[in-house]
Amino acid sequence: MPELPDITVYIESLEKRVLGQPLDDVRIASPFLLRSVDPPISLFKGRPIEAIRRLGKRIVFDCGEELYLVLHLMIAGRLHWRDRGSPLARKVGLAAFDFPNGSLVLTEASPKKRASLHAVRGRAALGEHDPGGIEVLACGPDSFRRALLAGNHTLKRTLTDPRVLSGIGNAYSDEILHRARLSPVKMTQSLKDEEIARLYEAAGATLAHWVALLRKHTGAGFPEKVTAFRPEMAVHGRYGKPCPVCRAPVQRIVYAGNETNYCARCQ
Repeated sequence: MPELPDITVYIESLEKRVLGQPLDDVRIASPFLLRSVDPPISLFKGRPIEAIRRLGKRIVFDCGEELYLVLHLMIAGRLHWRDRGSPLARKVGLAAFDFPNGSLVLTEASPKKRASLHAVRGRAALGEHDPGGIEVLACGPDSFRRALLAGNHTLKRTLTDPRVLSGIGNAYSDEILHRARLSPVKMTQSLKDEEIARLYEAAGATLAHWVALLRKHTGAGFPEKVTAFRPEMAVHGRYGKPCPVCRAPVQRIVYAGNETNYCARCQ
């Protein structure tokens, strides 16, 4: 699932291309994509994109007069910038957003079709799509501590809970915990002050590092290779491979279809 660094770079690339541009047409190929009925999607045609922002792991297109399109890519949804009017692939093409200078194409390489699009009217309605987690890159250590200790769950579950922290998922939580040298199954309320401080630093540094790295990889182009598994990662997706710090083999915990990767020696 695209997480905070991926969504950030998506948005920055989109701002260069569609900010201020009118949305000429929305072509929806999948009946599973559009999850709202009011306002009608036709109301957005011809309206300029006034702003684009992230809401958790969602991308919000502000079309003015409190009209918003809220796109959630879920696990397999991906965005592509194509020539204007490019056809949608039969099996994976979900929708295309046509602008004067090109088309933003949404695909989903999964038969489950979990990606969603909501047409929203009003700030209050938009707020209903916000899970409420705090922004790690914008919060202070005290806010981070309060959010972390509001419940008592494993660190892995807490880091990936959108009601606690915004925009962090399976991949970057593994990287954060490795950098912080903390076990993914450690309970939040058992953390010492020094460990909380270490986790706060690791969360901010990890997310900032990956935003910068993905920006570098993307350059002036569009992020076409958005994936949760990258060779630069320390532990995520590296089960059985050597930890870059101590060379011990990376371990895994598989639960409910998700895999947590960690170094038993470092963490």
